[in-house]
Amino acid sequence: MAKKGVIDLIALVLVIIGGLNWGLVGLFNLDLVSWLLGSIPVLAKIVYVLVGLSALWMIYVATKK
Repeated sequence: MAKKGVIDLIALVLVIIGGLNWGLVGLFNLDLVSWLLGSIPVLAKIVYVLVGLSALWMIYVATKK
């Protein structure tokens, strides 16, 4: 297994956060990111964008040789 860099680890954490958030949305209709950062909508949107970019990064890492 290849050594993971800082970006890889940050992306992994953000993808896990996103996955857990979607699980909470599906099970309990609770958007944890919005609940925690709802009073700062710009910050919540930044988190969502970072989670999406992290997912793209993880796809890249998973498919590179």
